[in-house]
Amino acid sequence: MSWNKSQKSALGIVAITSFLGPFLISSVNIALPTIEKAFNMSAVSLSWIITAFLLSSAILLLPLGRWADLAGVKKTFSYGVLVFTLTTLLCGLAPGGWFLIVSRFFQGIGGAMTMSTGPAILVSIFPPQQRGRVIGISVASVYMGLAMGPFIGGVLTQQLGWRSIFFMSAALGTIASIITFLYLGKDESASGSKKISLKGSAIYASALVVMVMGSSSIPTLSGWLMLLGGFILMVLFFVIESRALNPVVDTKLFIRNRLFAFSNLAALINYSATFAVVFLLSLYLQKIKSLTPQQAGSVLLIQPLIMSFFSPITGRLSDKIQPRYLATAGMTLCTAGLFAFSFLDANTSSSMIIGLLMIMGLGFALFSSPNMNTIMSSVEKHQYGTASGISATMRIVGQMISMTIVTLFFAFYFGKSQVSEVSATVFLKSASVAFTVFAFICAVGIWLSFSRGNIKR
Repeated sequence: MSWNKSQKSALGIVAITSFLGPFLISSVNIALPTIEKAFNMSAVSLSWIITAFLLSSAILLLPLGRWADLAGVKKTFSYGVLVFTLTTLLCGLAPGGWFLIVSRFFQGIGGAMTMSTGPAILVSIFPPQQRGRVIGISVASVYMGLAMGPFIGGVLTQQLGWRSIFFMSAALGTIASIITFLYLGKDESASGSKKISLKGSAIYASALVVMVMGSSSIPTLSGWLMLLGGFILMVLFFVIESRALNPVVDTKLFIRNRLFAFSNLAALINYSATFAVVFLLSLYLQKIKSLTPQQAGSVLLIQPLIMSFFSPITGRLSDKIQPRYLATAGMTLCTAGLFAFSFLDANTSSSMIIGLLMIMGLGFALFSSPNMNTIMSSVEKHQYGTASGISATMRIVGQMISMTIVTLFFAFYFGKSQVSEVSATVFLKSASVAFTVFAFICAVGIWLSFSRGNIKR
């Protein structure tokens, strides 16, 4: 099927912005040691270069998704691309560590504006029978950003310095901004109140801040108390939203829309069970297999490349086959891969690890695009921004949960020792338990994914 200029432009800019966020996260990780030396930053301050971006994005995804439904998804996206590009340039020009952290926080705001509206724009512009295809391309861009980030980031940092990562990203953002303002067009005039629950937004933001701070403090008592406090605030947020006249989140989507609720819970479980896999395997390959960081990165590149290749294909298939069958097959493959990884030992061959990463990559591809297609197809047009925001929030919260689980097991087995100080036996035991827990979590997602029901064509 042929696409018009407006559709091609929309797909292009959503693909670019979908690539940039994950690319910056993964590429900046590689550059952190260089940034640490350049600004003489402490380990805690250095971690905030990553945390500031994630935190501001997580805080604003839901409110901005709801605001986009009221003010216009194209308008919100357009200004989001502009904010992201300008703050990315500021990151590259940062004179000091704290300036970089603050710039990253505002960069996260721009990222939230595009993440909460990108899928909504695609769903509103393309016909229902092409949704899975274009969402698959968008998802592939996310995975390509994750895959290419460490490699390109490493080359740029080594050859041109860490600032070049932000300058290159700002250049791509500038191209996306120009295309956006020239070709994306305007929203249809929105009707109704443009008010939003400030009380709900404040409680939601507080809950996420407390949970992020708590997860970084585990296994101390204060860390657990903050996590509990964050959970209580989330429950309070849900109660307040169910009674609000202008809620940030329409709670009826979770109570009365089984397709929407189960698909988002499946996404939360998928990210909770799989996000920390690369982290664990990176340590395993370097500590147990004695690979260099570059060699380990090359091995781990297999999974996102498989994901990038197959996501557009599975997205297109989800336009013809009920997405729950594809997503359930993907969740099953992820569960099998996680269970197999629980048997890792010092003698596990590299070919076995690569084979399991390929299985996991295919599982991700089968799950992600069809699942996103289901989420966006289960709501009305005036709820597209909210649905995009909720879906992105599930991803970030799932990532936090996944790393919290790993941190908990490391604390239990390692005590206060660093990874380099513990024996190979102790490390392998902790990794085995973590992979086993992740496999059981993912198995629950199989049931949720299959039980969600069918999309009405």
